[in-house]
Amino acid sequence: MEIYSMLDIIGILGLPFPKHGESSYYIQCPCCDDPRDARSKHLNINLRKNVYRCPRCGLSGGMFDLYAYYENIPRKNVYNEIRKKMGKLQEPSGTPKKAIPIVSQPVEEIENPIIDVESRHATYSALLSKLNLSSDHRENLRNRGFTDKEIEKLEYKTTPVMGMSSIAKQLRSEGYYLEGVPGFFRKDDGEWTFINEKRGILIPVRDYKGQIQGLQIRRDNTEKRKFRWVSSSDMKDGCKAEGWTHLAGPISEKIILTEGPMKADVIHTLTGITVLAVPGVNTLTQLKLTLEILRKEGLKNVKTAFDMDLLTNYHVQNGFNNLLQLLDDMNFKFGTYIWDPRYKGLDDYIWESLMNKKR
Repeated sequence: MEIYSMLDIIGILGLPFPKHGESSYYIQCPCCDDPRDARSKHLNINLRKNVYRCPRCGLSGGMFDLYAYYENIPRKNVYNEIRKKMGKLQEPSGTPKKAIPIVSQPVEEIENPIIDVESRHATYSALLSKLNLSSDHRENLRNRGFTDKEIEKLEYKTTPVMGMSSIAKQLRSEGYYLEGVPGFFRKDDGEWTFINEKRGILIPVRDYKGQIQGLQIRRDNTEKRKFRWVSSSDMKDGCKAEGWTHLAGPISEKIILTEGPMKADVIHTLTGITVLAVPGVNTLTQLKLTLEILRKEGLKNVKTAFDMDLLTNYHVQNGFNNLLQLLDDMNFKFGTYIWDPRYKGLDDYIWESLMNKKR
């Protein structure tokens, strides 16, 4: 019996192939994407697992299901149809095709692929509009230099402690996507809900257009791993977060590069300077892509401003050196801010300096 793979199927159907080295990629969904919009691609094809899934409309299945859908034939007829077509497509050399064994795995156990940023932004914005900010968290933010008006604009909220299944149901009824949005998942009864995290402040992490890519949590009463991504990767139909960058302020010729979205928001609020944040100095996965986008919009000069433990922590120094190498390789003008080491972050230093001037 011949063994076929998802690559065989997409080749027969004439669907787009992945970039070199990719095992999971997106194409237009034949069910819910507008064929006139080339940017609309929601159907995830997983070559390693030989499955596909659209987090928008729920279209999903194995490679034979994909063939049956596109060719509009009964699934029971797919294997013989593929055999006929593959026989016609054999290479002249007669060299047998290398095939990836079919992985027997229920589709519903597969983690949802992340949905596009526009859909995530809409869902997260609707979620945050249904949440509140506690009085102690508001006071914490005021003590960092934010006004109430700025707090409302940034949409910081307190993590919900109950009622998330009800809110998830509301979001679904209002037409928002929960599939492919980190933080949302299904309970054992099939109902959608949102993660139940430790109490803290929810921080929107925004792209260069101001869209919410994901959420971070600044957790209360903890020193280790104070900031965490909102993620539901280990949950049923959940979705993992990625190491997104965060831009505070409009795109400009010169920016400050720092660590953490809240820190970036504080520095921008206090100085008016545009600030780009990475999750950590050792987390640079998406930084290059962001810098390439910003350069097209006029960015020329990058000033780094990471916490002052950079001077004593070997692991931080190593990550920082990798960052400087990246900036150099991309031909940016760059430099580094150094301040009084009594203040760990640039945000702390600026805020204390402003307070001293008022005294």
